[in-house]
Amino acid sequence: MSQIQVNILFMLHLPPPVHGSSIVGELVKESKIINESFHARYLNIIMSRKVEETGKTSLRKIVRLVEIWLLLLVKLIHRRPRLCYYSLTTTGAGFFKDVILISLLRLFHVKIIYHIHNKGIKQFQKKKLNHILYRFVFKNSRVILLSRHLYYDIETCVAEEHVFYCPNGIKDYQPKTAFLSLPEKRIFKILFLSNLIREKGVFVLIEACSILRDKGYSFQCDFIGGEGDVTEKQLNSFIKQKELTEHVKYLGKRYGKLKELAFEQADVFVLPSRYDCFPLVILEAMQHSLPVISAYEGGMPDMVDDGSTGFLIPVYDDAEELAKRIEYLLSNPFERKKMGVNGRIKYENNFTLPIFEKRFLSILQEAVK
Repeated sequence: MSQIQVNILFMLHLPPPVHGSSIVGELVKESKIINESFHARYLNIIMSRKVEETGKTSLRKIVRLVEIWLLLLVKLIHRRPRLCYYSLTTTGAGFFKDVILISLLRLFHVKIIYHIHNKGIKQFQKKKLNHILYRFVFKNSRVILLSRHLYYDIETCVAEEHVFYCPNGIKDYQPKTAFLSLPEKRIFKILFLSNLIREKGVFVLIEACSILRDKGYSFQCDFIGGEGDVTEKQLNSFIKQKELTEHVKYLGKRYGKLKELAFEQADVFVLPSRYDCFPLVILEAMQHSLPVISAYEGGMPDMVDDGSTGFLIPVYDDAEELAKRIEYLLSNPFERKKMGVNGRIKYENNFTLPIFEKRFLSILQEAVK
């Protein structure tokens, strides 16, 4: 049987909302080489239409789950796939939703490969019921992880010989001419671009800005992104409490050219997160030749070479350490520029969309054997 005849059902997340797994889901669905290599069918299994709805149960979500279950049933009856690619939510209400859908796949004896964009299994499986459900979900299945640093989270559920590693990749970006005419002398700009989630280090970065302000440094820190478990009101209240209204601004969401301009005007990208596994926004910063400061968490060590393309702080909530790293880049423009160039080179060699597509295609070809 030729590859074009192999029937794969892709059960994935598609925007909205915009986050790592939904962006990757959209890239997979739009991939020319994937659609040319397989008979691909797609089913969007995302339940939350907004970031703030994530993890919450509602009547609308229950209705949506019933709709997805029925659509899946029709697809399985009409033509049972040889393989199901499944973007798995590993914890919380999303996981229990997935168990319901996976049960239907099991009923039809469909081979499954999971693509995991989050973490938390190690902690979540401590409850007996969850442990039983994980055994059911992962039985005789294969898994795609974003980094070898994330295997620890599933090691009790899946043998490593059944695991593939596929770092994310993103569409390329080249700066426009209009972006290149920035003034030589301007204020140092720190950029945080992600949803406002406490464990992404939102308040930690503000604390670090407070330390820098007390040392007399001149800078501006822009927060860009949608509201999550931290609201705009809460963020601005904390900024005011720290007397940083002249230094720190929340700019809301930015898309398209406005988003690109934010990267081009920044001097350093900061995301001290323990929430993420392999944040695409770090790859975007590397595209724009920005040094990156993040935490030693998840797959970040695969993305950021500490001391070469940026810095990794050992503990995500260490504001003092974060401030030191920002201070170093603020005070050393030559090193800052060098790190940004190193980051762009690393992106080009490892994290472009064509590189991701080739890795991903190879994994699927192996999985359908």
